[in-house]
Amino acid sequence: MCGDAAGERLDPASDVKGWENGYWYDESIDVSQDDGVQREERETIVSRTMARVEAVRCVEFNQSVPVELLSREEYRQQQAGRNVSDGLRAFDNGKFEALFLVNESADSIAVQRRNRGSGVLGFYSPRGDRIVVIAESAETLRMDELTLAHELMHAWQDQQYNLSGKPFAAKLRDQVNARNGIVEGDARLTEQLYDELCGEAWNCLEPPSRRSAGPLANIGVYLLKYQPYSDGPAFVRMVHEVGGWDAVNALYADLPASTEQVIHPQKYGIDQPTNVSLNDETTEAWSRVRPPDRPGYGQLGEAALMAMFIYPYYHSQGQSNVVPPAQWFNRNETGNVSDFDPLNYESQFSTGWDGDRLHVYRNESGAGAYVWRLAWDSPQDATQFVEGYRQVLRYWGGEEVAPNVWRIDRGGFADAFYVDVNETTVTIVNAPTVSQLNEVRSSVGPLSGDQPTDDTEATATAETETNGTETNETATNETTTEA
Repeated sequence: MCGDAAGERLDPASDVKGWENGYWYDESIDVSQDDGVQREERETIVSRTMARVEAVRCVEFNQSVPVELLSREEYRQQQAGRNVSDGLRAFDNGKFEALFLVNESADSIAVQRRNRGSGVLGFYSPRGDRIVVIAESAETLRMDELTLAHELMHAWQDQQYNLSGKPFAAKLRDQVNARNGIVEGDARLTEQLYDELCGEAWNCLEPPSRRSAGPLANIGVYLLKYQPYSDGPAFVRMVHEVGGWDAVNALYADLPASTEQVIHPQKYGIDQPTNVSLNDETTEAWSRVRPPDRPGYGQLGEAALMAMFIYPYYHSQGQSNVVPPAQWFNRNETGNVSDFDPLNYESQFSTGWDGDRLHVYRNESGAGAYVWRLAWDSPQDATQFVEGYRQVLRYWGGEEVAPNVWRIDRGGFADAFYVDVNETTVTIVNAPTVSQLNEVRSSVGPLSGDQPTDDTEATATAETETNGTETNETATNETTTEA
């Protein structure tokens, strides 16, 4: 830990690590949050917490950062009031549909907003240069010291490395999660080291509940975005143990290129993802969805694949699985799920990912389709992925109606699928019906296999969180630069 040893000392003549705005990291403060936290008390808490972050992480803040308290309900209302373009909504719907996380009857943007409304503990906005800590009670706004410490680390990262600039302003899902492996991993490791000192060397504020404040709209979407919070801290801790904080700081100049490199640290800096090529082969009936100010394609990554493979376990309330829960949960020496690295995003079906590219399409009637191409390290890896993908299709009611052709007749994922394996490449084509597959991709060729379906409704949509299965419900902190 940096900073002077504990004990009586004078305020320094100039700013030093472990001292901020008149407060040393190990000072006691006279603050009571029984009736909420007042403005002067907030400033005291922020100053001492900044000093403690400096002492734990061996850093120095360039300047103070405005900190606001916002009730959970106010935050939810703000999330609901944000507008997005029709193009982004259509593209996002296609992306999460391809992963079998959000079906055609749901709005993926609304699902993500409801997840954030329940799960986010606080956030730092690089563009607004401010921290917001979420308080569960609107009547008694209380500051969560650990959440504040986490978000102050994001403020320091922004002061040093400009989180809203390149290379941090990622636009593809896999790049966002890979970047957050360092950004969130470093902040989460700092938060843990801070927490270990609370009650031992330091007197800390009484923490409020840190569990998710209400049911998630979709746990599969949550788990996709949670990957940096699980794998990132372990990755950063490994680097710190080998090379200290200087080695961790060096990561910001050489960010992981993919979630694969965070899930498998031995691949960091070595196994660069393949830039997958994919041309459009649609008829005039279909047009490519290109969201404004974003790439016109998706790159979902290994973390997203794992979310797709684990979601049936939650959706079925533990009655079915593609990846066994024993492989998914990381347990500590007491047999409980680890708080630090709770989930294992590595599986036989997703390991070996080498790149992917997703194109989303719409026709005049508003129906959706997509083509998703994935590159793999070896033919064996490609074959194993297809084995897992076929299990996912079966879980959602899919049947193989012709060689490489699948159809789901009912429910929110009712569609046709063509799955082609060519050595280390897998191409998935999706369309509303089997006969429309070659409209979306002409190289598929004419196909038949459409059958009339009954009007039975799906038994459950992918929009609702499943209860009854073991899960990590720790809510998250975040920066607001996500694509």
